[in-house]
Amino acid sequence: MNKEFFINNRKKLIETIEDNSVVILFAGDAPYKSADYKYSFVPNRNFYYVTGFPRENAIYMVAKKGEKVLENIFIERKDPMVERWLGPRLSVDEAKELTGIENIRYIDEFNSEFERYPERFEIDNILLDLERQEYGKRSTISEDFANEVIRKYPYLRIKNVFNEIGDLRLVKTEEEIDLLKKAIAITKEAVENVMKHAKADMMEYELEAFFDYTLKKHGVKFTSFNTIMGSGHNGTVLHYESNNCKAEDGSLVLLDCGAQWKFYNGDVTRTFPVNGKFTERQKAVYNAVLRAQKAIEAAVKAGAKWSDINELSKKELAKGCMELGLIKEESEVIKYYFHTFGHSLGLDTHDVGRADELKPGMVFTNEPGLYIPEEGIGVRIEDDLLVTEDGCINLSKDIIKEVDEIEAFMAKVNK
Repeated sequence: MNKEFFINNRKKLIETIEDNSVVILFAGDAPYKSADYKYSFVPNRNFYYVTGFPRENAIYMVAKKGEKVLENIFIERKDPMVERWLGPRLSVDEAKELTGIENIRYIDEFNSEFERYPERFEIDNILLDLERQEYGKRSTISEDFANEVIRKYPYLRIKNVFNEIGDLRLVKTEEEIDLLKKAIAITKEAVENVMKHAKADMMEYELEAFFDYTLKKHGVKFTSFNTIMGSGHNGTVLHYESNNCKAEDGSLVLLDCGAQWKFYNGDVTRTFPVNGKFTERQKAVYNAVLRAQKAIEAAVKAGAKWSDINELSKKELAKGCMELGLIKEESEVIKYYFHTFGHSLGLDTHDVGRADELKPGMVFTNEPGLYIPEEGIGVRIEDDLLVTEDGCINLSKDIIKEVDEIEAFMAKVNK
């Protein structure tokens, strides 16, 4: 990603914050998994969105007072002994080139620099990323810092900048769309590799291995989320990820997956018969979902309401369920369809931002599904849609999904 992308993101962020404010964002660090073994590090996405700095233990700070804006990014010092164990740290010049920020400081200077801001800039507000997914979640670096600031500077106001950055992230630039296209293209190849090798009575983790191989072949380090490879009844569990059962002959496999490319995520679901041939009942359920998905795609355009499209998905799937003999009343659809039609997609798989009205440049998933536990049939079909002025572009349209396409593809490669 070109540094101008991050420079522009910072300009837009600074325009949203009020005067006499300082924004502080933390890259984070990799927590310990067990003993001295750590999880793989991934940067806080809001920090990355405004800096482009990919390493841990870094802090971005920008102060705004009238026309005066002062930016700093604090990074780790280079340490030859540490680098012998963990590899080289980025230099000051490398950090400048990546971020476009001229004032590069070291992380051990942050406290002394921050202490000057309340008086030097007459700061009234401290803006932090205070995202919290759930009440019982452990505190973040930002929350710990907020508590410390309140203790030392009780006259300062702590504010949450999460939503402001999230709203900026909703509309994607051409650079971001190109990265999403790359992630989706790799995902396409990986999905096809699974279908090529699928055979009755394979283990779900064997099928998953073919997906993982394709990603590794392209240098992809992370999946967008833990791959869902649910066969039979497992496909009716929305976030099933154990992937440790046998895909028995005659069962469907629901593959919900995505490659992550330079922090941007693909998210695609395809459902296919492990033996390459749908039963009539499976085909009927599948086509009911496919009709709903096509109706949703036709409704997506700038100015359309998310809430209206979500209602459309319910109505279309309810109609399908009645035709399948599953329900008698539209309101009963919740028995077999119990999620929204999709979500925003970008730096996070379930990307951030708040909007009911769709705008050009937004990217959303389109993923209706029907889940029938008593029949062991779970079907979800998911594509990634780019909103345009007069419609949308299906970024994953080249991944086969028609019944005859899937059967012909699997018959051809499994001869």
